[in-house]
Amino acid sequence: MTAQPARPQRNGPKTASVMAVSPFKPSLVTAVFRDVTPMHVSRSAAWAAVSVTRTVLTEIIDGARRAAAEETRKKLIPRDLLSAIDRNVELEVADKWYDHSPTFQGLTGVLYDAEGVVVRSRKRSGSRKPSAVVGAHRFEAGVRKLLWSRGATAVPAMVRDLDGIASVFLTDLARDAAMVVREGGVKRFGTVTPVMSGEPAPPPFLQDSLRALSARRGDRRTIGRDDILAATTIRLAGGNLRRRALTEAREATQNTSPG
Repeated sequence: MTAQPARPQRNGPKTASVMAVSPFKPSLVTAVFRDVTPMHVSRSAAWAAVSVTRTVLTEIIDGARRAAAEETRKKLIPRDLLSAIDRNVELEVADKWYDHSPTFQGLTGVLYDAEGVVVRSRKRSGSRKPSAVVGAHRFEAGVRKLLWSRGATAVPAMVRDLDGIASVFLTDLARDAAMVVREGGVKRFGTVTPVMSGEPAPPPFLQDSLRALSARRGDRRTIGRDDILAATTIRLAGGNLRRRALTEAREATQNTSPG
């Protein structure tokens, strides 16, 4: 029987990396960007942002799973998140959430019960809640889908932390992308590529790619795919995580125009 050609999809690019697990809808990404900037967000930019956020959260979840496995646990708790970030500095991607979450205040004494529920937490005034924190609940369904895809389960406190990290990271990515559009490229940060200790230097093709992102083409009203890639180089420290995020975002948008 002759195989039938794949029909084009209207809801986004059909590639292995993004279609395997696409936890967040592009419409959610567009809503987050709309909270930050009045600029139009192209379809390929939305898919690129979905891919980068997915890559970051996947790395965090996998690091937490390794920490839990060392204690012969399957369900993730906030302590696993702290262990993952402690072992990999690249995962420090949402400092605004760290200021808000009891998990990180827990370093000074907040307690959790056996299910990871906060036993005691200090009260916080509403004025300390940035918009990314207020909107974190929008990411719960996507976070649970991503956890399931990695064969993981998590206590509610851990899910809330992943929600918050996703919201803050994507909001920061939106701000950086808007800055790239306004400034006509990555002017503030140049194309310096730091290398993590013990890692090989980035390959020439990545260095060339970063140089290309430092100069922007296109109008000043639309955030395109390359603006998301440029924002990713700002938001993520140079290392394996950034390289993978850029590679997977390109794969996820290979069937869409860069604009």
